[in-house]
Amino acid sequence: MIYLKSDNDIDAMRPAGELAYLLLEEIGPQIKPGVNTEELNTFVHNLTLQHGGISAPLGYKGFPKSVCISPNAVVCHGIPSQATILQEGDIVNVDVTPILGGMHGDSSRTFFVGTTHSAEVQSLVHTTKQALMQAIATIQPGVRLGDIGHCIQSIAEKADLSVVKMFVGHGIGRHFHEDPMVYHHGKPNKGMLLEPGMTFTIEPMLNLGTANCYILEDDWTAITKDGKWSAQFEHTLAIRSDWSVEILTLPLSHPEQTRTQT
Repeated sequence: MIYLKSDNDIDAMRPAGELAYLLLEEIGPQIKPGVNTEELNTFVHNLTLQHGGISAPLGYKGFPKSVCISPNAVVCHGIPSQATILQEGDIVNVDVTPILGGMHGDSSRTFFVGTTHSAEVQSLVHTTKQALMQAIATIQPGVRLGDIGHCIQSIAEKADLSVVKMFVGHGIGRHFHEDPMVYHHGKPNKGMLLEPGMTFTIEPMLNLGTANCYILEDDWTAITKDGKWSAQFEHTLAIRSDWSVEILTLPLSHPEQTRTQT
């Protein structure tokens, strides 16, 4: 079931989205060589509480931490640990989902650790963000979910990257995960037709090697099968009644905000 939101509902989601943005802004300077991912988890957890929110991942289906932190070959759902110490040249995805006012805001970024990164890794990270932002820009009347997936897949394949198919974007609002599922691959003019009131995430995961991954014995951590690196970016989107498209996990004044009137 898809929960279509009114414009007032969308307004009520914005504080959680902007808190997600703040968490990622504030965590950036903390990401440096020698820092362990448990320290980053504690930072996000405490900052969320300071702003009156709670961390949706904590305890969700047994997940033991407040944030997913996924370095290098970890595709997603990495569990923070004192034993996982970031190194110069690493990349790391930080995925936050605060709850504020009963609403969820879900966003992630892949950060560079230190200053030394190969051209291949830089291209992986930049292309993944580009795929997300161009997919968002496709949203307009007449667009289907398959068009979003096709946009991401086309950008990835042009850059010789693979698209992870095991994990998808999703509807969001008062619930962490709602319908519809948002695939990051697909065919144009296929799938569900988008309509005003939809709120959902787009969160492509692109890999340097194979798209295939496996889950560790902790039942959460997803790793690329060939050990090559993976990047991910995510935003929460809303389609308002007038078909303006809003990135809820960016401030309205942000230069990347793609709110448009069609």
